[in-house]
Amino acid sequence: MTVIDHPDAKAFILHWGEMGTHWGVNRSVAQVHALLYLSDRPLDADTIVTALGLARSNVSTALKELQAYMIVRRVHVEGDRRDHFVAETDLWEMLMRISAERKRREVDPTIALLAELSERLGADKTAPAHVRERIGRMYEFIWTLSSWYDQVRVLPKPTLVALMKLGSKVAKLIPGRKSKSKD
Repeated sequence: MTVIDHPDAKAFILHWGEMGTHWGVNRSVAQVHALLYLSDRPLDADTIVTALGLARSNVSTALKELQAYMIVRRVHVEGDRRDHFVAETDLWEMLMRISAERKRREVDPTIALLAELSERLGADKTAPAHVRERIGRMYEFIWTLSSWYDQVRVLPKPTLVALMKLGSKVAKLIPGRKSKSKD
């Protein structure tokens, strides 16, 4: 029995593919990731094609995309000339890699554009004041989030886990602030 033959594994793979479309990821990419994540051994592209019933070109594209996110890597299996692939199984590491790549692709270009627009609008006295103000606030907001992310991503994994588990209780650590959580 292969991983795809188990009904719960198949349900996970199909659901992951569906969720991928909501996250802005191609369904095939998400399904290939799910299959590799669940697999207990490296898989070659032909095995992935057969298991998921996808076109070879879709699998090839998916593998390239997953490697770009650094959540799948190519490995070699002794005695087999084909490339095989394995997924990152450390969930925190996977989260950090996906976050870093999404930031690089989506957030960084937005910050660069907003910085440029803010600078131009600051010098353009003919621009409506509300446009200057709103773009300036958007730039500051996204820059602040990005800076926070840059600081948090370098924290050791145990610290991140502890921080996540604190949840809203972390507000108690901020001087002069009252937590709205109900302990």
